[in-house]
Amino acid sequence: QVQLVESGGGLVQAGDSLRLSCAVSGRTSSRYVMGWFRQAPGKEREFVAAIRWSESSTYYTNSVQGRFSISRDTAKNTVYLQMNSLEPEDTAVYYCAAVRGWTIPTMTAQYDYWGQGTQVTVSS
Repeated sequence: QVQLVESGGGLVQAGDSLRLSCAVSGRTSSRYVMGWFRQAPGKEREFVAAIRWSESSTYYTNSVQGRFSISRDTAKNTVYLQMNSLEPEDTAVYYCAAVRGWTIPTMTAQYDYWGQGTQVTVSS
């Protein structure tokens, strides 16, 4: 089992930055892909970004490319999502997710482990 705990959400203004953290514990190994998803009210959960734990290659959805950055600290067993130039459209509950493997999936059903989520609200 893998446990994921997100933190760092909050209320910010458009144009501000925020960094989310995902603390990873449990039976982990280097062959994991860590992802960030978000779910806005009334919408489906959508992929935001992902990173391979072993060699830090990353992948982003188009709407956050150039504004968001995913990274991981193997010593702290933590994954981060740095969010810059936030827009009201980024308002959502952000979830950390994990799946064992090498390919980077973008569908929610492809991930095995999920955190409880952290709320990000961007005011205009």
